[in-house]
Amino acid sequence: MTLSRRELLAGAAALSLSAAQGRADDKPQAAAAKETPRSNPIGISTYSFWQFEHEEYRDIEKCIDLAAEWGFDGVEILHRQMTNEENGYLQKLKKRAFVNGLALMGFSTHQGFVSPKEEERKKNIDHTIHCIELAYALGIPTMRVNTGRWGTSKDFDELMKNRGIEPRLPGYTDEDGFKWVIDSFEKILPTAEKCGVLLGLENHWGLGITAEGVLRIVDAIKSPWLQVTADTGNFLEDPYDRLELLAPRTILLQAKTYYGGGLWYQLDLDYDRIAKIFHKHNYRGFVSLEFEGKEDPKIAIPKSLAFLRTAFTS
Repeated sequence: MTLSRRELLAGAAALSLSAAQGRADDKPQAAAAKETPRSNPIGISTYSFWQFEHEEYRDIEKCIDLAAEWGFDGVEILHRQMTNEENGYLQKLKKRAFVNGLALMGFSTHQGFVSPKEEERKKNIDHTIHCIELAYALGIPTMRVNTGRWGTSKDFDELMKNRGIEPRLPGYTDEDGFKWVIDSFEKILPTAEKCGVLLGLENHWGLGITAEGVLRIVDAIKSPWLQVTADTGNFLEDPYDRLELLAPRTILLQAKTYYGGGLWYQLDLDYDRIAKIFHKHNYRGFVSLEFEGKEDPKIAIPKSLAFLRTAFTS
């Protein structure tokens, strides 16, 4: 049967009206989908397995395998846990994560710029640049960095006994320290930008013990390549107000749990409240578990994952 021109035009008009109606009907659904917050992916730091003492969990490949088996979305590698930095090994780790369906989503490093000795700061600048290049080789998009400490505590146990507070070096002030840190990061950032590795300054003792200290450095440098890694367990008093200050600049959120009691201390953190703070500031990135308790990691880590999934699922 041959359709007339009038019938063809009528049919086209009907289809056009139907399509327009369909788009109109889709608008409320599209708006609802846009307004629905997305759940945060949950990763795990390899530190959660090793904790500097469980040698059976030091192997990064083993940590990747367990993270996949237990249902995590990504892995944050602790640099000090690595025993091999050869490029072949780095590519092996990248492959191991990919075939397990995991993102290598963070690289946790240590450095310290709070020193009056220029050669000491230069050593830490070079170390940090080296770590950025490792992250680039691993395909990791963000790297945790620190300010460093005054170094007047005998050891980390003494620092923790004093709740992260230590005396300044005689003859120097915080103003000196902030200048050293800012000058050092300004020398590092060109490499971060070149490699596409986003640095996250953590609230991690030293001049980063307060949210104001972290933001003072980030705001002074004014680079999109230096933002914040927020750690839920490193504010020992008033954590929620302080985390809220960091939330707008946060590019990785590290979440501590303490099953079996804390290794140095234990905080009773309300993760529902923390999740609401970060969701309010539109944080969509990874939550990286840092298990810092005494319970067997094989038991505590899966429990921690389930706990964080509940808190950070919208």
